[in-house]
Amino acid sequence: MKTDTPQTVHLKDYTAPAYLIDTVDLDFNIESGGTTVSATLAMRRNPAVQARPLVLDGEELETLSVTVNRKNWPKSETPSSLTLSDLPDAFTLETVVRIDPDKNTRLSGMYRSADGYFTQCEAQGFRRITWFLDRPDVMSTYTATLHADKTTYPVLLANGNPVAAGDEPGGRHWAKWADPFKKPAYLFAVVAGKLDVLRDTFRTASGRDVQLAIYVEPGKLDQCPHAMAALQKSMKWDEERFGLECDLDHYMIVAVGDFNMGAMENKGLNIFNTKYVLARSDVATDVDFENIDRVVAHEYFHNWTGNRVTCRDWFQLSLKEGLTVFRDQEFGADLHNRQTARIREVRGLRAAQFPEDAGPMAHPIRPASFVEINNFYTSTVYEKGAEVIRMIQTLIGRDGFRAGMDEYFRRHDGQAVTCEDFVAAMAAASGFDFTQFMRWYNQPGTPHVTVDGFFDAESKTYTLTCTQTNPRASDDAPTLIPIRVALFADNGDLLSGTERTLHLTATTQSFVFNDIAAEPVPSLLRDFSAPVVLDFDYTPEQLTLLLAHESDPFNAWEAGQRLASTLILDATAAIAAGQSPVWPDSFVNAARRLLQTQAERGAAFVAEALTLPGESTLAEAMAIVDPDALHAARNALRRHLAEQLENEFASLYVALAPTGAYTPSSAEAGRRALRNVCLAYLLELDTEASRQLAFSQFNSADNMTDQFAALSALANVNAETCPQRETALADFYARWQHEALVVDKWLTAQSTSRRPDTLATVKALTTHPAFDITNPNKVYALLRAFGANLVRFHTAEGYAFIADCVLQLHDRNPQVASRLARSFDRWKKFDADRQRHARIALEHIRDHVGLSRDVLEVVSKALG
Repeated sequence: MKTDTPQTVHLKDYTAPAYLIDTVDLDFNIESGGTTVSATLAMRRNPAVQARPLVLDGEELETLSVTVNRKNWPKSETPSSLTLSDLPDAFTLETVVRIDPDKNTRLSGMYRSADGYFTQCEAQGFRRITWFLDRPDVMSTYTATLHADKTTYPVLLANGNPVAAGDEPGGRHWAKWADPFKKPAYLFAVVAGKLDVLRDTFRTASGRDVQLAIYVEPGKLDQCPHAMAALQKSMKWDEERFGLECDLDHYMIVAVGDFNMGAMENKGLNIFNTKYVLARSDVATDVDFENIDRVVAHEYFHNWTGNRVTCRDWFQLSLKEGLTVFRDQEFGADLHNRQTARIREVRGLRAAQFPEDAGPMAHPIRPASFVEINNFYTSTVYEKGAEVIRMIQTLIGRDGFRAGMDEYFRRHDGQAVTCEDFVAAMAAASGFDFTQFMRWYNQPGTPHVTVDGFFDAESKTYTLTCTQTNPRASDDAPTLIPIRVALFADNGDLLSGTERTLHLTATTQSFVFNDIAAEPVPSLLRDFSAPVVLDFDYTPEQLTLLLAHESDPFNAWEAGQRLASTLILDATAAIAAGQSPVWPDSFVNAARRLLQTQAERGAAFVAEALTLPGESTLAEAMAIVDPDALHAARNALRRHLAEQLENEFASLYVALAPTGAYTPSSAEAGRRALRNVCLAYLLELDTEASRQLAFSQFNSADNMTDQFAALSALANVNAETCPQRETALADFYARWQHEALVVDKWLTAQSTSRRPDTLATVKALTTHPAFDITNPNKVYALLRAFGANLVRFHTAEGYAFIADCVLQLHDRNPQVASRLARSFDRWKKFDADRQRHARIALEHIRDHVGLSRDVLEVVSKALG
């Protein structure tokens, strides 16, 4: 191995900062070819820490001057640190550095995009702007002054409130902003660009008017109203649900097309990836509209859960992210459809987080160590972190959780704290003992809970015996797992008094239900009350009963998923052995009943229930994954359903045709979702009529949801000759080539296709004008999407191709490259031949000279 092993950082080694920074005054002189950053820091020794030299963080900085109290000071400088010794107890440090945002392809720190200059400082990007104590437990008040050409960069923004502005000689101008709230450096932001703005206001519960603004690239204002409405709804929801009012005079969102993440909660100046701001019915799908609601809310909610109370260190990342994901999930459920929101959350968790928990990058929601913190912005920290917060609410109730939130802010407003601090506030408000529950913060892996049911007719009791295991945990100690349950009679009636939440606290524990007249059907882990894998030996008849009668929408869906999973996995084994799969009539009949009851159960629910488990989720249940057999089995079940229910799918497709103008309401979105599920099943018939039906919808659709659903369905057609497919792909690009986010959809439709020629298509697209390897959205849409295409990626050629792409990216943008390298996480679950090729690809990456530490950490852990 030719790359130096980077240093591992451990939670146990945390020490408080030796110096504190009270105020930060920054001056940005933005000019062609470089930006000069002058920083004035009012600093003092931390009296709680033993005296030691001041070591400041920096990266790619050209130091022009360093003074202490206006005097030159001896210093020791390396490419990543600036050390000053023998400092007074309190002093003013002034530094002047030069940076080159135009060449900053990492999109961390200050960088150039098409419409101007932007910043991204989380997690450790501020050190790419100036010398600083770049850690979240150093909180300061900031002022920022920007100078730039007025014609090229008419908009100058920073955190906080505008203080002053004016013109300068040579056609330049300046603006000064002051943020009254203390914050860590990762929440700092500035923007200088040519942008259009949509303005509005929000009146808070206390009667204050907050000035709202959304800045976007010129010509996109007509795609902003939905994001503005989402911001106003989230502000109102947070007041009503948690009593949290906006503390700012100005709240701004800026959308940029070059961004590594989804969005960033910089205090009062959120910077967003354009995909989570821009929406109009002809360019955004129902999912896009809902995602914008959720992400806008998420970043706004961070104003309290992340900004007002922030992380002591980066190991505590889930303190803000898990909690805020839970809050945006609750907002989305209240705003849209609670039952399908929960289903989608769990579907996503099983597709991404469960494999992560079982793979080489497995870590607790609070990691014990890291090499590169950017690698831990993961599904575990975010989505599993949200599930841990949800369990706390389950254990102490919604009112208890609200009281705990109130106590958390009472204790810690304006502080940088730990996960223990949050849980302690919940315990103080509720009286609940969370000692055992803290294992969720410190143990990796997904717990497995095996449940056995025993009915005793003589005593009229039914006993559930639960056994928990977690092979990835560091010890065998049990975790506190809340399991919501209910019992159903064999006629589908819910047995009165059996709905309860079991607290599984031992390795094996039994729970007895009394006065049970006949053997019941248990409904287990209702509403997915804990992020675990639950095993119970259900019969197909029991699952069919729950699918038909379960009053908890999640578990009704779960029953159908269990039925389908069993059938597909059995069929996979049969196909691998050269046999034909057998599909029972009972499953077809259950699907038929779902279609017949869509009016009562809701179109959105039925659409989710008819969507088979994904291949990545199914693969986790296999000891050795045969992607070809698994793919063939899942598609065979889809085709069987299409053949048996053709008339039902066709009739419902017609019945759900739109009758009025497009609206992204949850009811209308549900109707479109179910209609497009019907279309996708009909296309499985592989007939000219079904292809023409999809092509007709593609051409006549008045909204992106229906047009893209038709395009995606056609993109999957396996036939060598399908003129509708080629025409639709060509027409879609010709029409939308100037809408970057729509082009991303076009790339994804092709990279996720199940066609055998998908890899060749993706390779060709890397040279297409639509693709730009320097733009994260393009990389995610084409390359990372292909890396998630189970059957087409997991080949010798697929491995080699993605490995080469990782190496093309690692110097330009290590964060994006490491995310792409995560495509290899589960390579050891496949057969020996695939493992051999995957290892060759991973070693090819690992042995590259000068490999970035972001990628090296991922690849080294994958190789194990």
